[in-house]
Amino acid sequence: MPKRKILFISGTRADFGKIRPLIQALDNDARFEHSLFATGMHTLARYGFTVDEIFKTFGSARLEKGFRNVHVFMNQVHGESMDLVLANTIFGLSRYVSEYQPDMIVVHGDRVEALAGALVGSMRNILVAHIEGGELSGTIDELIRHSISKVAHLHFTANEETRDRLIQMGERRESIFTIGSPDIDIMLSDDLPDLEEVRAYYGIPFERYAVALLHPVTTNPAETRREARAMVKAMLASPHNFVVIYPNNDTGSDFILQEYECLKGHARIRIYPSLRLTSFLTLLKHADFLVGNSSAGVRETPVYGVPSINIGSRQANRFVCPSIANVAGRVPDILTAMENARAATCFEPVYHFGRGDSARHFRAALADEAVWQTPRQKQFVDIIQPLPTPQPQAEKTGPRSRRLALVK
Repeated sequence: MPKRKILFISGTRADFGKIRPLIQALDNDARFEHSLFATGMHTLARYGFTVDEIFKTFGSARLEKGFRNVHVFMNQVHGESMDLVLANTIFGLSRYVSEYQPDMIVVHGDRVEALAGALVGSMRNILVAHIEGGELSGTIDELIRHSISKVAHLHFTANEETRDRLIQMGERRESIFTIGSPDIDIMLSDDLPDLEEVRAYYGIPFERYAVALLHPVTTNPAETRREARAMVKAMLASPHNFVVIYPNNDTGSDFILQEYECLKGHARIRIYPSLRLTSFLTLLKHADFLVGNSSAGVRETPVYGVPSINIGSRQANRFVCPSIANVAGRVPDILTAMENARAATCFEPVYHFGRGDSARHFRAALADEAVWQTPRQKQFVDIIQPLPTPQPQAEKTGPRSRRLALVK
């Protein structure tokens, strides 16, 4: 098999956590060369300039192990609309692809940066691999995720449920590989820092705490404002300690950040624009509960058996299990859920999204030459037999037909 060039795209701290194990799985494998296009939130100081974490993860010490390049592209300034961010990303990525000439573009999830990568790849006849397609999401995320799936040539899903959903969407069974959620590889690894180390590094004085992480509901700005205000009021009214992490940079994030101004300087609360992935996972693993509307409360907390409180509609119709409490964005409901979560006994771990071996399955798939022969021209696959084409009926020649003809 010829050496293949694989371009990974990351626009947020969250999707970097998903693709990081996949990139590392290709280290020291002579069959592959890989590069990372870093953009989106990674380049914004307001959200912690997380491109620094990328360089710390894949810095000069790793170059000798085969990591070729990190290309940084600033695709937005604060406040630009999602459509402009999409257009900007396509522009910058298209130029980079012209220079790098990858054989495959790997994108994750439901962000506009991933959609840009899928569009650029498909229009240039480059294989597009989509990580974690077939999921259900709230707000505009679900539209973006399914759009990426319809543009992508290959799919690496978290479980059979999402695989079946892609088949329902008309995707080829041969192009779908169920590998689990890649960030669980990190969650269940021995590479996480100790809690005391994380607390000392970030100046977190609490022995017991909850994590708060709220994102905008892009399709309903009014809901975002209401939920942010209710969560902040509930946090101030409760006796718990909180580690608060900034939202993502979707439209409506300003509403959340405005409400967070009330929390600054409070003795029970610490606020951070961003945390290193491994530090975040350590904090999550030892938290009393997670409150907000992040997908971490649906996908990651069940793996650790940590209770989560999901506020509002952003995660509507997603996975549910006993450790997840779905509540409306009202202060009394949030407070009650907090008390129940704090009092809850430890839940059993749930591995609905994988068991920590995603990277191994991903590398095995890419090692199969048949994957690289996947047709670039996609065809919709029907899962039911099409209805028969109606046949023209023979003209009636009985007495009534003759009378109608005379009337005409």
